[in-house]
Amino acid sequence: MIMNRLFSRCLLYLYVHSYHLYIAMLLSKMKLFILMAIAFVQLNCNAQHILKSEAIKVEILDDKLLQLLDTNAQVDILAEGLGWTEGPLWVEKEKMLLFSEIPSNTVYKWTAAKGLEVYLNPSGYTAEAETSHKEPGSNGLLLDNKGNLVLCQHGDRRVARMNAALHAPKSDFINIVDRHDNLRLNSPNDAVYGANGDLYFTDPPYGLRTQNDSDPEKELKFNGVFVWKKDKELVLLTKELSRPNGIALLPQKNKVIVSNSDPNQAAWFVLDANEPNQNPTLFYDATHQKAGLPGLPDGLKVSKKGIIYASAPGGVWILDEEANLLGKIIFNSPVSNVALSSDERFMFLTNTGRIVRIRLK
Repeated sequence: MIMNRLFSRCLLYLYVHSYHLYIAMLLSKMKLFILMAIAFVQLNCNAQHILKSEAIKVEILDDKLLQLLDTNAQVDILAEGLGWTEGPLWVEKEKMLLFSEIPSNTVYKWTAAKGLEVYLNPSGYTAEAETSHKEPGSNGLLLDNKGNLVLCQHGDRRVARMNAALHAPKSDFINIVDRHDNLRLNSPNDAVYGANGDLYFTDPPYGLRTQNDSDPEKELKFNGVFVWKKDKELVLLTKELSRPNGIALLPQKNKVIVSNSDPNQAAWFVLDANEPNQNPTLFYDATHQKAGLPGLPDGLKVSKKGIIYASAPGGVWILDEEANLLGKIIFNSPVSNVALSSDERFMFLTNTGRIVRIRLK
């Protein structure tokens, strides 16, 4: 009798233990299945919002380029069918790319999860009256040292800060700077913050009604490069460039590099970061290399390694800080500006009506 009871208890123990083991294995498999399903959905979401990819076209002029760029990489088209796009900005905190569509007075955002969405409208011209300006919207976009969105606003002819959190945007803006010697700025185009909080920006006439120097609304007699000092002082760095456009810092040299988008002087120039009323120094001249190519020197970014990725005739030109041209990424339509991801593994381009992405090394 005792043996029978022991045997029965052993059987019951084995049964219960096996049942628990079975349940544990089943839950483990279910967990694995759920994780695989989530990964599959994420991959599909990412792929869903890359419209298509195309082969990259690269002209190698220096083998150093091979350390920066995979010549077998793909160009991912993230959005297309847009108007004139500008000011790309990668916002790491929100995992989103922001950019301006200037004619429609709109800032869009792109995310891998949702693709293209309207982020801000209006973005650069906030008056209630209708406007006939060709480019009323925002142009350059950047973050200040506190993580606020700052916009170069063509229509309002100023640099302004969005008075809202990045994750809850609204068309409420605080003026940063809009006048020089009590005269209205032309139309701030692109900007960059220094590490100390000084704000450098360019001011060509592209946001004015006629987009040229004879525009009746133009109050300044020049197109300037300025620095808005953190102590609220506006300093004119130079008025000697005909069409100052893209701007970036060369931090190792305490210099500012500015593109000049004039067909008669398509070049990049360097300015001292603090000297007022200076004559710019020629950095690289593309005037005689632009024949038959779309685009001009426009927006640019400088990487942490001191590599310059610049919109230029025929696409993106890649230079080092010593003005050596390492190579070009070729496009059939104008590239207006460049952005880098926070880890500098991706480059985003506003390519006329398209937004594209290229992986870097």
